[in-house]
Amino acid sequence: MGEKAGRRRPGPLAGLLVAVVVAAGCMGGGLDQGEPEQPGPRQNGPAASPGADSTRADGTTSVAEFKQDFSDAVGIAERYWTDRFRASGKQFQPIRRVVPYTRSGEVSCGGEGLPRNNAVYCSAGDFIAYDVNWSVGAFRQVGDAFLFYLLGHEYAHGVQVRLGIRYNFTIQQELQADCMAGAYIGDNVRSGTLTLAEGDLDEFREGLLAVGDDPNQPWFAEGSHGTAEQRTDSFFRGYENSLDACGLG
Repeated sequence: MGEKAGRRRPGPLAGLLVAVVVAAGCMGGGLDQGEPEQPGPRQNGPAASPGADSTRADGTTSVAEFKQDFSDAVGIAERYWTDRFRASGKQFQPIRRVVPYTRSGEVSCGGEGLPRNNAVYCSAGDFIAYDVNWSVGAFRQVGDAFLFYLLGHEYAHGVQVRLGIRYNFTIQQELQADCMAGAYIGDNVRSGTLTLAEGDLDEFREGLLAVGDDPNQPWFAEGSHGTAEQRTDSFFRGYENSLDACGLG
């Protein structure tokens, strides 16, 4: 998957993501510490949105390619949500920062240190943080499609804050973010900004099946993200039907 360039890397997606969930406890969740702060001026953000000629399809898995692909995903998300807000007569303020970290507690959100093997949106500081070693490992085994889903889900939490969306239960917030991530990817595929490689949709489906909550976890429990079936359904509803399917049309 890439901007104007499809890629496919074989890898044991479902097995990897099951391991990720076990290690992280919560893959792709929005960490919310207290009332969200209003977004401030953007600082140290990613490079300007990439053009089609900047995305490679060389099949490598280098750290340099990871950085470029992640920057591409962020740039496309910023363009996507800027356009959607503008169409609604609103101005969009991009998420202030995207912060990589390597050690547990190296980055904190609302006074709470972030664990390894995770990625979160922190509403208290309006930033996305991710364990770069964990993310690069997943990128090498799964491919760049993983990065677009991961970034799309976390960016969706920032959009929820900007729209004042705050549900009573975590599962509602998370399933909507899955749907929004699906819309972000699907709309960019339909516009030609992104091109899916053969098998990418199956990778999304297998990955979502792997990251569902334990069947015995109550849906109303704090931190619930939804069953495998619920998460898969939410993502593909957004992918196929855009933001209308997410209650944001």
